[in-house]
Amino acid sequence: MSEIIPASTPMWQWQQSDGLSRPANQGDGYSAGRDRLSHPGRLAVTEALIDQLVLEVFTTVDNERREHSVVEAQESPNAVNVNAIPASTETDLKPEEDQLSGADEPQKPFERQEEVLIEEPARKESNEGSRLKGMVPMDEDGVPVEARKRTPAEPAATAGGGPRSQPAGGGDGVFHKRLGPIDFAACLKAGLNAVRKNLAIVMLFTVATNVLVLAIPIYLFQISDRVMTSRSLDTLVMLTVVIVAAVILQAVFDAIRRFILMRTAVEFAAQLGAPILSAAARASLYSNGREYQTLGDLQQVRSFLVSRTLLAFLDAPIAPLFVLAVFLIHPHLGFIVVLTGLLLLAFTLLNQRATVKPFGEANASQVKANLHLESMSRNSQIINALAMIPEAVQIWGRDTAGSLKAQVIAQDRNIVFAALSKASRLLTQVGMLGWGAYLAIEGEITGGMVIAASIIAGRALAPIEGAIEGWSQYSQSRSAFERISTLLKSSPLNLERLNLPRPEGRLDVERLLYVPQGTKRVVLNGISFALAPGDSLAVIGNSGAGKTTLGKTLVGSILPTSGSVRLDLMDLRNWDQRQFGESIGYLPQDVQLFPGSIKANIARMRDDATDEQIYEAAKLADVHEMIANLPHGYETVVAADGSPLSGGQKQRIALARAFFGNPRLVVLDEPNSNLDSAGDAALLRALQHAKENKITVITITQRPSLLDMVDKILLLVNGTVALFGTRKDVLQALTSRGVTIEGGAFGHHQLH
Repeated sequence: MSEIIPASTPMWQWQQSDGLSRPANQGDGYSAGRDRLSHPGRLAVTEALIDQLVLEVFTTVDNERREHSVVEAQESPNAVNVNAIPASTETDLKPEEDQLSGADEPQKPFERQEEVLIEEPARKESNEGSRLKGMVPMDEDGVPVEARKRTPAEPAATAGGGPRSQPAGGGDGVFHKRLGPIDFAACLKAGLNAVRKNLAIVMLFTVATNVLVLAIPIYLFQISDRVMTSRSLDTLVMLTVVIVAAVILQAVFDAIRRFILMRTAVEFAAQLGAPILSAAARASLYSNGREYQTLGDLQQVRSFLVSRTLLAFLDAPIAPLFVLAVFLIHPHLGFIVVLTGLLLLAFTLLNQRATVKPFGEANASQVKANLHLESMSRNSQIINALAMIPEAVQIWGRDTAGSLKAQVIAQDRNIVFAALSKASRLLTQVGMLGWGAYLAIEGEITGGMVIAASIIAGRALAPIEGAIEGWSQYSQSRSAFERISTLLKSSPLNLERLNLPRPEGRLDVERLLYVPQGTKRVVLNGISFALAPGDSLAVIGNSGAGKTTLGKTLVGSILPTSGSVRLDLMDLRNWDQRQFGESIGYLPQDVQLFPGSIKANIARMRDDATDEQIYEAAKLADVHEMIANLPHGYETVVAADGSPLSGGQKQRIALARAFFGNPRLVVLDEPNSNLDSAGDAALLRALQHAKENKITVITITQRPSLLDMVDKILLLVNGTVALFGTRKDVLQALTSRGVTIEGGAFGHHQLH
């Protein structure tokens, strides 16, 4: 990206034309480059290359100027012909200061290059103030987009700021760019394409495997009709060698297709695991988190891809080949196989209709049982402390019993149809042997043909029987895949988002209404207020007034029923989720830390977080001293339940996590509920640090000690705004109504 350099600036001053002071003893990029160019062994070559490059630029610019002058001369008869001006006249037309400088002829190309770098300063400087700084355009994979290099003829827009600033503004400059959607549907399609591609290869080995299966009946046929009659040992040995080779090759092909299916299942799970978890995490905003069970559905589909049921389905298209072989032996035997196959298909359809409903009920009940099991895991300490184990087990057992009952009904029906199909296949083989014996007696076929036809018929009917026995697994896997497909295709993360500038912290809440799903109770009703960047707000009110719900809507962890929350004028739903999350901080009322080190928890489990960022967050939250007193400092490992930290220590670590990354908006829900006096003092210092850094802070509290640190106060009563204004005005209004802040009572009856 080229800089706007005044034409009067000498070339030797270009390296410091940005106004930055760089002492010679500091090894910045400019001095380092100057030192390398000044090396005695490279100076001559460097000057020659520069002279050649500058001469080419001068020649190009001079030719364009002359062509432009010729065109103007042709259009205007009074125009001056530049080509007719003598060289001495051109020298006279130079600025007077250039003539006095005594510049010799070889320096003219540098003067021409300076002119190329001048880019209409008057027009560019007028737009400089309106450009946004710090914009880093991102591509679809979250990688910064490299700005395209411009030729000297193209306008260059600068965003200023420093070495990391990206081009901004109008023209051809790279401004904020629409982020490509994650496109979970494309991830699903890629996974399906991988499965289809591998299944096509598996199908080739399946055909080869099934063809080689015919080796056994052919072997029996040849022994019965040729070896036994001719009593030839050579024929027996040759047949045995060929058949053994065919059996070994068939076993190898069968193993290869199983290897491919195993890797197909792994690839399918690897490609869809992260998209499913991401989509489930986002979809949990609209539900109770049941979408996380979709990962279990992925495991179900993976198990089906390596099951015998899928192999039976793959063998089914080869069944007509075996039926044709039976027809070639004798048409009567072929018709017996066809009738049995149609009967087994009828059993398959009846089995599907009889089991689809109970299997669906079993899956629904199992999901409920799993959700309750996760709830028990999260609240294990409370369950043990309050002796709630029998009640918790009873609730889990009720849902599990419903699932097991539905599974028993479905499996009973599936077993009945599987038994019918197996009996039909065995009876078919008996019928074929009996009718084949009759045909052999009549002299139409031989005894070896009868045995071969019976084996081939069993192989033709085996895939259908296997499909019936594994129909329950197929049905469950199909339902699981439908849930996976629905989750990925309907995810709001598929929608395209604009990568906006880093927010300043302006917050606008407009007519916010929230009614929980499945209820008619209005938790938030018509909430409206606005905060300027750097403002601090305290949200107060009685328990159940809706303070925590308001805090969750402000950070997007729950979505309002109607109304909007806007950060820098943009609705939270229209922000790119990753960019929005990096621009805010949130300390929930129920503090939860992730298993890992304190350093990782402060860094929000990000691998790209630097130690400097972690330290700055800890200092901003005023928890560095507390962490330093721990035995292992920032490397202290925290368990899932937060041990070995106390409740107050967990809350202070979560406070540092909220301030990580220098957010512009921070929401703190009861940040001092578990703090002692030292923790309260550290929290007050953290709020003061946030105010000094122009961070918009919203503190939900019932303690009056934090009210001295805020600019404004909002009083919530029954989900509505009772008072909102500056701290002084609200406190005066409460005092005039006889409301005591120290008591923490903000009842609606006290406001009249």
